[in-house]
Amino acid sequence: MMASVHPSLACGVFLLLSLPSGADPWAEWGGSPGKNMVSSETGLPFDISGGEESEEQEGQIDLASAKGCKWVVNLGSESYGTPTIGSGLVLVGTNNEKPRNPSIEGDRGVVMAFREKDGTFVWQLTVPKLPGGDEVDWEYLGICSSTLIAGDRGYVMTNRGEVACLDLKGLADGNQGFGDEGQYMAGPGKEPRKVGPTDADILWTYDMMKSLGVRPHNITSSSVALVGGTILATTSNGFDEEHDHLPAPDAPTLIALDAMTGKLKGAEQVGISKATMHCNWSSPCIGSYKGKPAVLFGGGNGFLHAFDLEGPESKQGLPTLKEHWRIDANARDYRVDEDGKPREYPTYKGPSEIVGTPVYHKGKAYVAIGQDPEHGDGVGMLSCVDMETGVADWTYRKINRSLSTPSVKDGLVYVADFTGQVHCVDARTGKSVWVHDTLSRIWGSTLVVDGRIYIGTEDGEVVILKEGRKLEEIATAEFLGPIYSSLVAANGTLYVQTQNHLYAFGK
Repeated sequence: MMASVHPSLACGVFLLLSLPSGADPWAEWGGSPGKNMVSSETGLPFDISGGEESEEQEGQIDLASAKGCKWVVNLGSESYGTPTIGSGLVLVGTNNEKPRNPSIEGDRGVVMAFREKDGTFVWQLTVPKLPGGDEVDWEYLGICSSTLIAGDRGYVMTNRGEVACLDLKGLADGNQGFGDEGQYMAGPGKEPRKVGPTDADILWTYDMMKSLGVRPHNITSSSVALVGGTILATTSNGFDEEHDHLPAPDAPTLIALDAMTGKLKGAEQVGISKATMHCNWSSPCIGSYKGKPAVLFGGGNGFLHAFDLEGPESKQGLPTLKEHWRIDANARDYRVDEDGKPREYPTYKGPSEIVGTPVYHKGKAYVAIGQDPEHGDGVGMLSCVDMETGVADWTYRKINRSLSTPSVKDGLVYVADFTGQVHCVDARTGKSVWVHDTLSRIWGSTLVVDGRIYIGTEDGEVVILKEGRKLEEIATAEFLGPIYSSLVAANGTLYVQTQNHLYAFGK
């Protein structure tokens, strides 16, 4: 099964030669195609707080008690999809434990759209769970992807192993594409749900499970990238629930789709799935190789790969992505012990895959290794790789396993690890500049903005450090719930997302 596309789209009624990418201040995961977690925003607040729960309404935040807060909105019971901002909207992934559409109840993946100006709810996408349970679609995780905003469209990975293209105006201005949102939101074989102006308008979907035989492990969890009218998406292909079998060893881990129609343009076929240790969850990054756009992908095999956007057809007739180079992001002694025997996964000293997103900055790629948080702590490594040669300039081994995406600015690399330490590393030499221990688990990534470094923790704190070579803690802001996503900034506003709430701080 290929993409579900409305006939008018296929005929080119909405002809689009080249979709913009990163036109808004924070329109995609990582803020830009290179995924470098650095913002040029200024005047952002640092004296902030999450406030207290309202005495009148359970679960609501008393806005007056939240320092520096312009608005705050309720999300579901779990929220992992870091917000994106563009076209006057704030989009965020969550679950359906606080339904906005009364006719659509129960566990669902959800993308909520709020008005950037004041947090007014505008519309939502609700996605039914996959059959197969926690093995492929873990309960209550919702949608873990950040929605990429390009013009009047949004692109998101759903919990059903799909890439979905959405009209950012929702159904309020009519149904522009898919045409059967009620059936989609109900699920296959179910009675169609009633939809209205506050529901999403789906333009097309691409089902990776039906089209490519992909088998997600636990959850489809990554965010797409966009370059030259092409969407790049990770498939989340991985092991079964017992972790002893790869159901789809030949399925691709990275695909390219036409951003206009959802048609498959290419898929990696270099054996990443066969060598996967657990799953493929890292989001793609756009860099440059020999003057042309290239895709950086952190594989579930623990290697960093660089791909061209095009390649020859496979023996099965599948369009492929040409691999430029690959490099092991693990140290050799993580792979084998002193006697030359392979180390077991996921042991403390053993190898790891790449979960965080690679970053491209000034001809270099920066990437850290990590594992599923349920695997606990273990040895990690941060690498700086030359894009033209695919060879590491340096590696930094004082870091533990990391889920985080680095931030690179003014010759320094900032990156957090899962144990809660924030590392500042010299971008030229790979030498440690300083390390700050937040004393809490960190799932998200550092945001470098306005001379500061912002990072959220599992304990519900936002730790704010001074940017630069001298370690200085500026402030610590407290929130009512854990923070598993990353902070972002756009149009003079700082956004903080906890498990249950989304805050907008600023003037």
